[in-house]
Order: sequence, then structure tokens, then C-alpha cells
Amino acid sequence: MRAQKASLDPLTRATVTIAWVICLNKPFYPIYVWYLVGHGVSTSLGSLLAAPAYLAIPFLARRSPIAARAALPLVGAFDTLFETQLFGQASGTELFFGACIMLVAVSFRADEKWIQRGLAVVVFAVFFLSRHSGGPPYYGWSGADLAALSNLNIFAVACLMAFIAMRYAGIAIRAGPTNGNNL
Repeated sequence: MRAQKASLDPLTRATVTIAWVICLNKPFYPIYVWYLVGHGVSTSLGSLLAAPAYLAIPFLARRSPIAARAALPLVGAFDTLFETQLFGQASGTELFFGACIMLVAVSFRADEKWIQRGLAVVVFAVFFLSRHSGGPPYYGWSGADLAALSNLNIFAVACLMAFIAMRYAGIAIRAGPTNGNNL
């Protein structure tokens, strides 16, 4: 396992780390909901549905590092869309789109800019869909419940983005060809 991990490039290793951290934190979200809100826990179990997709990213990285690096923000965006439908827009779950865009910004080399740009457009489109397709949440959260969920999600997004920044810090990214056409 260590030899396979060592063979991954630094950006892919960082992606795998983030995927593991998200996957391992998923089971705690319903516990936080139970502790902070006291009800709606069965609804919050829906947040676990994306865990297998995050778990697949480290295995995908062995076969296609670039696919794994692209998968993480995509899985995150669709997970965020689902959780926004589950908890409602007032819960603050849409803030996770910021972490998805951050992953797009830091996960690619200069010569992969078209993949990066395409993913930025896709993540933004999923965000736009989230903003304009939202109905009522699946559970009838009260205003106080939504405030507690919003505080939880604000804190969780800040923690995730700080972890992403620390994990990707100092990774030397090989520059792509510089033929003057870097748009």
C-alpha cells in the first residue's frame, strides 16, 4: 500500500487525503445533528449516501490520478446539491460549493487548465441548479433548527477549507508548456 501511495503525484496524494477526511467525517454528521438539534437524525442519515463515492476516489487514483482529482470536486458538488435538498437552503449546506471550487482551483497543473475550467463551470452550474431548484427541505426544520444547522455547516466548511489549504500548501506544481497561449 505504501509503495502505491508513494507512486502517486503530490496533487493526487492531496486529493486522496481530502477524500479520506471527508469520508471518515461523514458518519459524524448525524451525531452532530442529534446533539445540536435533537431531532431529524433519520433525515440526516441521508448525508451518508455519498460516502461510498468519496471512498472510491482513493481507489480511482491508482488507475487514473487526473480522474480522481476531477472526481473529488464533482462528488462534492453533487453531494452538496443533495444535502441542500435534504436540509434546505437556510441550513448553510450550499457553502460547501466554496470548498468544491477551491478544490478545482488547487488540484490541477497548468497544462490541465481546460479540465480545470470545465470543472469550475460544472461546479458552478450545480450550484446554480441548487439555488434555483430548491424546494422545501425533506424534514420540517424549525427556524432554530436551521440556525443550528447553519452554524454547524459554516464551521464545517471553514474547517474543510482550512484543511484543504494546509494540505495543498507547498505542493510544487509542474508548469505546462509556455508557448504564449496560456488562456
